[in-house]
Amino acid sequence: MSERKGYMSEGRDAGILRESRFFKSHEMKLFFLFIAVLSLFAFSGCGREQRAVDLYVDAVMLREIDENEMAVEKLNTVVEMNRKFTLAHSMLGEIYEQMKEYEKSAASYENATKLNPWSFKDYFGLGRVYQIMEKFAEAVRAYVRACEIKPKHFEAHLNAAKSYYEIEDYNNTLVYGKRALEIDPNVGELQKVLGDVYELQKDHEQAIRSYKRAMELDSDNTQIMVSLAVAYLRSNRNEPARELLKTVTEAEPDNNVAHQYLGYCYLRFNSKATASYKQVLETDRENVALLTLLKEEAEEALENAINSYNKAIAINERDWEAYRGLGVAYMLRALSEQNKLLKAKAIYQWRLSLEINPDQPRRDKLQSLIDKYSQ
Repeated sequence: MSERKGYMSEGRDAGILRESRFFKSHEMKLFFLFIAVLSLFAFSGCGREQRAVDLYVDAVMLREIDENEMAVEKLNTVVEMNRKFTLAHSMLGEIYEQMKEYEKSAASYENATKLNPWSFKDYFGLGRVYQIMEKFAEAVRAYVRACEIKPKHFEAHLNAAKSYYEIEDYNNTLVYGKRALEIDPNVGELQKVLGDVYELQKDHEQAIRSYKRAMELDSDNTQIMVSLAVAYLRSNRNEPARELLKTVTEAEPDNNVAHQYLGYCYLRFNSKATASYKQVLETDRENVALLTLLKEEAEEALENAINSYNKAIAINERDWEAYRGLGVAYMLRALSEQNKLLKAKAIYQWRLSLEINPDQPRRDKLQSLIDKYSQ
């Protein structure tokens, strides 16, 4: 009972602390707003400029009570009266972003940055909006400038790295990713981005290190698990890859990508067991027990591959990679059993794969297999 009471007391204290922080934050916000307004009054003259300041103050108050549309109306009047009213452009960028009118938000932030090229807030907001709009080249430009203004800002560097990644500039992804790493090495998302770049550069060992660190920081992130499993597969570490992918499919039965890679992983196990079977057959033919075990392992792995690929296709009927892998699995079984029906089934899966993605990698290789086994 005393333990429960202690938890209740801690909860109450935490609530009081949060409330206290809220009021302090709110008071500070109002204080800085007051200073900004004083500055506007100090530098404004009479008549038209004074009217613009009054409208801006009205807009600030309207925004405080979530009357965004009315605030926008006031701010647009302000910028019509004074095109150089930087704070009005900046606030329009924020409100339009909140209203998800991203084109207008970007235009407003652009105006704010032109008027005040040292405004970190506006460059960062501009980068964020362009990132949402998937205009990654523009996002890069904004985030790079934000990083120049605040060289120790973690999120600016992380988002710059992510935007560079999207435009496939992997060298600069690493440059900004490593700078972010110096600022804060304990963010799983950053480690995941770095791992993705290393993997694209075929530096599997470095990718594995980054993904493992990402998992230490975000242990339940299945996306990181899949990425690490793929890196393991590409460095021929099939056992840890299988365990990770099985964990993902158990946690997320509808994870198409995990099922697809698990199918590929089981093909690897089939290949290994088949190669061992052939070697024992040549060197120790009398070892019937071992030959039987290896044959069973190969057949089980092939069955698991077929099941995994079928699950991937059931989740995503447009998964051309799963069709391609399933075709391989059926063909391996067809050749093992001399089964013409399975051979036709394999060829059908390959044709479906090409139909879904005619420009897939190694297309000519797949077409040559279709031609070869169709005869």
